[in-house]
Amino acid sequence: MKLDSKIPEGPIAEKWTNHKNHLKLVAPNNRPKIDVIVVGTGLAGASAAASLGEMGYNVKAFCFQDSPRRAHSIAAQGGINAAKNYQNDGDSTYRLFYDTIKGGDYRAREANVHRLAEVSANIIDQCVAQGVPFAREYGGMLDNRSFGGTQVQRTFYAAGQTGQQLLLGAYSALSRQIGLGRVQMFNRHEMLDLVKVDGKARGIIARNLVTGELERHSAHAVIIASGGYGNVYFLSTNAMGSNVTAAWKVHKRGALFANPCFVQIHPTCIPVHGVNQSKLTLMSESLRNSGRIWVPKKKEDAEAIRAGKLKPTQLKEEERDYFLERRYPAFGNLVPRDVASRAAKERCDEGFGIEANDTNEGVYLDFSTEIQNKGKQAAYAQGNHNPSAEEVTKLGKKWLEEKYGNLFAMYEKITDENPYETPMKIYPAVHYTMGGVWVDYNLQSTIPGCFVAGEANFSDHGANRLGASALMQGLADGYFVLPYTVSNYLADEIRTGKISTDSPEFTEAEDSVRASINKFLGNNGTKSVDHFHKRLGLIMWNKVGMARNEKGLKEAIDEIAALKDEFYKDVYVPGSADELNPELEKALRVADFMDLGQLMAMDALQRKESCGGHFREEYQDSEGETLRDDDNFAFVSAWEYMGYDISKEALHKEELKYEFIKIAARNYK
Repeated sequence: MKLDSKIPEGPIAEKWTNHKNHLKLVAPNNRPKIDVIVVGTGLAGASAAASLGEMGYNVKAFCFQDSPRRAHSIAAQGGINAAKNYQNDGDSTYRLFYDTIKGGDYRAREANVHRLAEVSANIIDQCVAQGVPFAREYGGMLDNRSFGGTQVQRTFYAAGQTGQQLLLGAYSALSRQIGLGRVQMFNRHEMLDLVKVDGKARGIIARNLVTGELERHSAHAVIIASGGYGNVYFLSTNAMGSNVTAAWKVHKRGALFANPCFVQIHPTCIPVHGVNQSKLTLMSESLRNSGRIWVPKKKEDAEAIRAGKLKPTQLKEEERDYFLERRYPAFGNLVPRDVASRAAKERCDEGFGIEANDTNEGVYLDFSTEIQNKGKQAAYAQGNHNPSAEEVTKLGKKWLEEKYGNLFAMYEKITDENPYETPMKIYPAVHYTMGGVWVDYNLQSTIPGCFVAGEANFSDHGANRLGASALMQGLADGYFVLPYTVSNYLADEIRTGKISTDSPEFTEAEDSVRASINKFLGNNGTKSVDHFHKRLGLIMWNKVGMARNEKGLKEAIDEIAALKDEFYKDVYVPGSADELNPELEKALRVADFMDLGQLMAMDALQRKESCGGHFREEYQDSEGETLRDDDNFAFVSAWEYMGYDISKEALHKEELKYEFIKIAARNYK
């Protein structure tokens, strides 16, 4: 199968403009009513549903939460990137484009990333018009801060709750369309299958999670905006309900799944505390603007800290190893996430970890230097040119509270430690997934009429996502890409008429879903769904996690296949199908995680190189950095579903060609 991203000819700066000018748009008021389904109402889904409703389509929006406001987009903390150059520090569309390609270790599609950079500035204007309360400078201009992988300030933010504020803006736009009758909202509904008629996506089978009823919904196009698959590891920073089911059902119906092994490990998360923990907590990357990451220089000091015999504040400056600043002097604590995560792992593997957990894994994120620097600046600005140490500390803490107060409060509530006084304990954890359903330049999958947006697709981030780019992609797709590309596709559907849900294809899909549900409920197994999910997560973390090797990946493939068979034989799902049944919901989702986990290991095994979040121990340079193989692996791996046995999936390759960026070794030193 030849993968064609359908990008128009011509210079890259003109591609998107030319493409828009040649779309076959139809005026909303002069066409028959056309139905569109949107699955997922995070930033990408809510903005897409609102935009398409505004354009006059009949939109049905689905989310498994009790409200779109509960989508996991609300958990994003640090900010959203845009090439506005408000700081006059040399930022530009091209620089954002370049940083994103480089940050993804040259494994992203060039044209998609350039379009993302082009529309980034429009996103900020859109959100300001919606009333999103971005932070502002003294003069009233929108403020910016730095994020990892860049040397300019381009991240717009709203304290430590940027995702929440952006989602409220998109939700307001969505609610307006609901009020106008253009969008019909289906809360507490989960998509369990895609329906294809004559090869095109024509609807979904959804389960009402309150009543258990299976429902048929038809449409002329289906948009999947259901987020990523980090919960395949069981422990991650994702909301516990986040899952891959919608994207995986599309894959099983014929859509290729791209780069599944590209998973982002976020460096600043609260470390694991115990075996019964069910979720990890992210501390925003924005904290690396002000915090310095370190471990003790001596192993005996690390051992004393873990034993509770020594406090981190008792270690002098010369006794601390600021290992990111030491290894990467040009970027310091603001290296990309994959680089920072591996560096922390290396220190802990060598015995310098400071957390007294099962694995002794943890490093410090220390704000004491920032407190002193900002305190002195604040005192000077107030006319006090000789402040006391107490005054400096007080003013410095006040500055930190204004910037990160809600994050510090969250940390203290979880750990019972005051980060103003004692350094935060952090360690890498599974966060974002760069892989997803393969899409072309129009964000359409290999199934005609099935579009995929946001984290659910693979298109923009390559092998590693830079911080503050997830919110940018979600809103770019929903507000500025899909309204054009979906309309282009639907222009040929104006004479199709209403899609019937009585067709054999809908019946077959519903019967298939019902059979899966009945199989789990009638299984009479002995072990819970979580039992199997935790075992899957351990395999994934230990063998398909931050560091991978051929032996471990081969073992993971076999172990997951065996675990999958055991899962179907011995899982116990209580309750019935016609009621609210959270265990049944989890069973259906974990079944998809089993398949995906095996595919992730297969994808990691065939990619014999290290790039971004994919780190093969066999492929690293003398300093422990990623060693890419651009001659043999400069491609998107796109997998085709071939049935129950995931090991039979077929690999297709989309060659990555760079016309406007020179591929080079990624260097942050």
